[in-house]
Amino acid sequence: MTTPPVRMMSASGILGYGFPEASLAAALRLKPHMIGVDGGSSDPGPHYLGSGKTLNSRMATKRDLSLLLRGAIANGIPLMVGTCGGAGGAPHLEACADIIRDIAAEHGLHFKMALIHAEQDKGWLIEQLRAGRVEPLDNAPALTAGAIDNAVRIVGMMGPEPYLQALKAGAQVILGGRGTDPAPWAALAMHHGLPPAPAWYAGKMLECACNAAIPKKHDCLMVTVGEDYVEAEPLNPELRCTPLSVAVQALHETASPVLRHEPGGVADASACRLDAISDRRVRITGMQWHPAPYTVKLEGARLAGYSAIAFAATRDPGLIGQIDSFLAFVRESTATKVQALGIDPAGYQLVLRHYGRDGVMGQWEPDAGTTPQEVAIIAEVVAPTQEVANAALSLARVTLLHSDFPGRMCREGNMAFPFSPSDIERGAIYEFMLQHVVRVDDPLAMFPIEYEEV
Repeated sequence: MTTPPVRMMSASGILGYGFPEASLAAALRLKPHMIGVDGGSSDPGPHYLGSGKTLNSRMATKRDLSLLLRGAIANGIPLMVGTCGGAGGAPHLEACADIIRDIAAEHGLHFKMALIHAEQDKGWLIEQLRAGRVEPLDNAPALTAGAIDNAVRIVGMMGPEPYLQALKAGAQVILGGRGTDPAPWAALAMHHGLPPAPAWYAGKMLECACNAAIPKKHDCLMVTVGEDYVEAEPLNPELRCTPLSVAVQALHETASPVLRHEPGGVADASACRLDAISDRRVRITGMQWHPAPYTVKLEGARLAGYSAIAFAATRDPGLIGQIDSFLAFVRESTATKVQALGIDPAGYQLVLRHYGRDGVMGQWEPDAGTTPQEVAIIAEVVAPTQEVANAALSLARVTLLHSDFPGRMCREGNMAFPFSPSDIERGAIYEFMLQHVVRVDDPLAMFPIEYEEV
């Protein structure tokens, strides 16, 4: 017996980025089997995982969730959110759940909600490490128990199985911690009896919503999944999917142009065919799924120190013409002044980025010999404490401002500062510290599910 096709919608690339209400209305008229949205990414860096803060504002997140939640409840379909809060740890998941509860109270909504936790217990991970079940990816260094202990927060990237479990339990709103991006949509398709190959391909199309369409815009995408095909079409009539735009999304964040490793297998697009069936809709066939031992990727963040920054800029051609020697003097002079405070110069790091010359490309800048008209400098100090970072930055800033250089005519400041105060505390900063997977026998073991009636 043929399994009927399943229609799934993705609201935007990340929850809180926004989408047109008209696109959501168009999606609901097509009677989708679910509404979904990815909530996060490691792209914005380790700060959110380490700090527990959410990537997008509560105001923007609530606006998106209110529209999606009311649409899902009114149409009797599931709403699923992956990688809640940007990083998918316990505080991120709870922040998203708290917004859902607020919306439900404001609009008199009632439903069963599932919270899928992805934050990992360090003791359990150390046990897995000692049992030889944790493996590095690519050229990552071997993991140690000390590195795990030093992490501020570690999450595992769940596959579709926890979402499937929550769907089977009757949850209508499913909020997931950190997960592989396609997982919610792959789960819904498999929940309706469709094979893994088209389910995973559909999830890949939907994870970034209209990233699979042109022109690029934060907007909604509808995907229809059959037993041996996937069809993608944007909800906004101003946008369209083409074979090229869909192929670009299929390549998104993958090391191979045709193979994508996921928990429990490999999604294989080597035999795929992409056909335009209209000027806005693309059908993909030929996808395959190859089962493999189940592994879960780990993400972790650890404290890297405390940061303070200052922004400055110069348009002095005499200074710009000798910027390298000037900045070398600033570093040397700052180190001398910091040492006079009783601070070991080896105990902090001063970074001077010069935008307008090579601030983006650094040593790989192809036009390094070009003399710009103006240069902006971002001075940053990273130190073991905020007090040391602030002190070293203040000395670097005054050295930038008032140091002499050959040919200098100005007796006042060298730099223009756009802000007052010029020195800005960034607080604690973090770095990623895991590029490893853990082998598990049970895909649900690392991801406990909590249910509540809202």
